[in-house]
Amino acid sequence: MTQLRIGGRNNPGRTSITRRLIAWLTGAVVIFWLIAVGLGVYVMNREFAEIFDGTLQETAERLMPLIVDDLSNRASNGDPQSLEEIDKGLNREYLTYQVLDATGKIILHSHDAPDLPYEVPLKIGFHNTAKYRIYTESSLNGGLFLHVADAFKNRREASREGGVALLWPLIVLIPVSILIIWRIVGAALRPIDQLRAEIATKDGGNMAPLESDALPRELRPIARSVNLLLGRLRSALEAEREFTANSAHELRTPIAGALAQTQRLIAELPQGPLTERAGRIETSLSNLARLAEKLLQLSRAQAGIGTGEKPTDLVAIIDTVIGDYDRDTGTAGRILLENSVEGKLVRNVDIDAFAIVMRNLIENALIHGPVDDEVIVRIDNGSIRIVNGGTVLSPEELAGVKKRFWRGKTKASGSGLGLAIAERIVSQIGGRLDLFSPATSQSDGFEARITLPAA
Repeated sequence: MTQLRIGGRNNPGRTSITRRLIAWLTGAVVIFWLIAVGLGVYVMNREFAEIFDGTLQETAERLMPLIVDDLSNRASNGDPQSLEEIDKGLNREYLTYQVLDATGKIILHSHDAPDLPYEVPLKIGFHNTAKYRIYTESSLNGGLFLHVADAFKNRREASREGGVALLWPLIVLIPVSILIIWRIVGAALRPIDQLRAEIATKDGGNMAPLESDALPRELRPIARSVNLLLGRLRSALEAEREFTANSAHELRTPIAGALAQTQRLIAELPQGPLTERAGRIETSLSNLARLAEKLLQLSRAQAGIGTGEKPTDLVAIIDTVIGDYDRDTGTAGRILLENSVEGKLVRNVDIDAFAIVMRNLIENALIHGPVDDEVIVRIDNGSIRIVNGGTVLSPEELAGVKKRFWRGKTKASGSGLGLAIAERIVSQIGGRLDLFSPATSQSDGFEARITLPAA
C-alpha cells in the first residue's frame, strides 16, 4: 500500500524565515544608522572646525585692542601687574592666549597658557601645533602679537560627545525595530503559515484540495501545484484501494467454495496420504481466506474510516467483540475483561473501525500467546491494554511487528497485517498504539496499549 505524508514538522536545526528577516532587517537598520552617525560626525567635525576657527579669530580681534589699552594704562600709571595675578580665578580655560613683543618675548599670558611661546611664527593667521589650533593677531604698529589657542582635545571632545549622542538612540532603536519588523513580517508571512499548516494535514486519509481563493497572488501557484499533486495521488490511492478491496472481495467467494469442497473431500476420503494432503490444502485455503479478510480491512483503514460523527461507547464495542470470541468454542473463556471505568467510555469513533482494531489486537494475542492461556483486556479512562503471555521480544522484533506482512520468529498462523491495520485506524482517531514486551508489571508477555484522545 502507498503511504503519503506531505506535511512535516519544522527542522529545529534550521532558522525560520521570520528570524532571518528580523536579523537581516535589524542589521541593515543598524548599519545604515552607523553610516549616518559616521557621516554626521564627519559633517560635525567640519562645521565645528569652522565655528571654532571663527571663534578663535573673533576672540583674538576683540582681545587685541583690550590688551593694548590695558598695557598702555598700566605703563602710564606705573602700576605693573604680575603674571600670577592674571586670570587666577579661572578653573579651566577653553581658550588660552599669549601676548608677545616683536622679539618673541612673552609679556602676558592667560592662566592655563604655557610659560614658553607657542611654536608658531609671529604672523597673522591660523597655525597648528601638535596640541593646539592657534590664531595670531598683531597690533596696528606691529609691536605686539597675540596668540589665541584652542586645544584639539576640546574639538575632539565635542565631536565625540556629538557622536555618542547620535549612538544613544540605537539602544531604543534595536528592540523597537525588532518588535516592529517581527509584527510586520509575521503579518506578511501569516498566509504562508496557514498554507503550511493546511498542507501538513494532508496524508492518505485527507486528500481534499487546498483553498486557494483567499491566498495572496504569490502563493496561488503553489496551492495550484499542490492541488494537482493531491489530485494525482488521490486517483492513484483510490485506484489502489479499489483494486485491493475488489480483489479481496472477489476472492472471498471462490476461496470459500474451494474451502468447502476441500473439507467435503477430506470427509469422504479414507485415512491416508491423500487425507493429509487435502488437510494441507484446507490450511492454505483458510490462510488465504484470512489474508483476503485482512486486505479488506486494510483497504477500509486506508480509506480513513476511523473517525465517527457521533460519540460512541467503546466499552459496549469491546463487550460485543469479546462476546463473539466467547461464542466460539476454540476461544471461549480465554478473554478476561478488567474494566476500571465507571459508566461509559465515550469517544467520536466509528463503530466498525474500532471493532476491527479490537479484533486484530485480541486475535494477535490469542494466536501468538501460549495455547489456552488467558488474554486480559484492561480498560482505563485514557487507555485500553491487551495483554498476553509468551516469550519476551527483542527490541528489533518489537520495532518490526508494526510493519506490514512482518511475521517474525513464529510458527503461528497469520498474515502480518493485524497490528499495521490497528495502528492505522488508531492514528486516524487521534490516538496512539504502543507495544511493550515484557508487559507492564510482568517479567514476560506482550502488551498492546491504545492511548485514546481526550474526550
